[in-house]
Amino acid sequence: MSEENKKQQLSQAFYSQTPEEVLKELDATADGLSAAEAKKRLSEYGENELEEGKKKSMAQKFFEQFKDLMILVLLVAAIISAPHEPVDSIIILLVVIINAVMGVVQESKAEAAIEALKDMSTPNANVMRDGHALSIKSTDLVPGDIVLLEAGDVVPADMRLIEASSLKIEEAALTGESVPVEKELVVLEGNEIGIGDRINMAYSNSNVTYGRGKGVVVNTGMNTEVGKIAGMLAAADETETPLKNNLNHLGKFLTAAILVIAVIMFLFGTLINGTPWMDMLLTSVSLAVAAIPEGLPAIVTIILALGTQVLAKRNSIIRKLPAVETLGSTDIIASDKTGTLTLNQMTVEKLYTNDRQYPS
Repeated sequence: MSEENKKQQLSQAFYSQTPEEVLKELDATADGLSAAEAKKRLSEYGENELEEGKKKSMAQKFFEQFKDLMILVLLVAAIISAPHEPVDSIIILLVVIINAVMGVVQESKAEAAIEALKDMSTPNANVMRDGHALSIKSTDLVPGDIVLLEAGDVVPADMRLIEASSLKIEEAALTGESVPVEKELVVLEGNEIGIGDRINMAYSNSNVTYGRGKGVVVNTGMNTEVGKIAGMLAAADETETPLKNNLNHLGKFLTAAILVIAVIMFLFGTLINGTPWMDMLLTSVSLAVAAIPEGLPAIVTIILALGTQVLAKRNSIIRKLPAVETLGSTDIIASDKTGTLTLNQMTVEKLYTNDRQYPS
């Protein structure tokens, strides 16, 4: 299969073709690929799995914990006070290090749990190879493979159905519709048909709820519909939580206020009282260090860590500690009738206030 055909395959509207045309397009047959051809295509297309971003090392995770402004202020305070107030400096450094360690531990535990769930959710696929049905890892699927589906299966890749016997597939993760879709082998007209209306297709990570079917794999890995969603999520900017924003604002305010007070005190002592500038500098630094709430990051971290334990008991995995506060500050979750978040919009139907109801 040429590189040009591969690129065309990714954007081809297979639902508007007959099963025979799709098989011809993918250079496949209803009896499946040969083992040699499957191995060749696996090296060309790669494994059927979602790509992960570059994993951070333990050192990277540790140093990322020091990006917070309040933490940086504490580090500066610890360095400045070290020659004159070694005890205070050591305490501040211990608080900062404990805060960083707890953040790294929580992130590592969450990633380990997510990896475990990922391993559990990688099912085998029943395919036709060399004219025989066999079970292989879903990660070894390639375009052109013939996959056998039955009730209870997780669809392992995007495929064009070539056989369907009372086949119903639940596609809520992609379409938001909780009712299983009854699949048919009809050829659909047009190139702009929504995923929910493509009744001759089966999509990766959807669930077979009833019947049997057979399909030819047309897209794998990041080229599947769920892979496109994963790609968009990976490209999304990381937003700051309300807690991080508030702590950053507090850190900026305290830093500015402390610096202003320390400078005023230094100038007042040296210019008006005539105190030696070195003595006054040490006094100003001591004041600045004393004014910094070094216990605040530790208290916040401990509270958030306790929150992750409560959520863990309810089977919720939290990767980053500040996410706990984000959940706590959520006032309204807008969802449609299936309980899935779709358009990210909410429409006011009625307004009720002060014992009166108003039309929208």
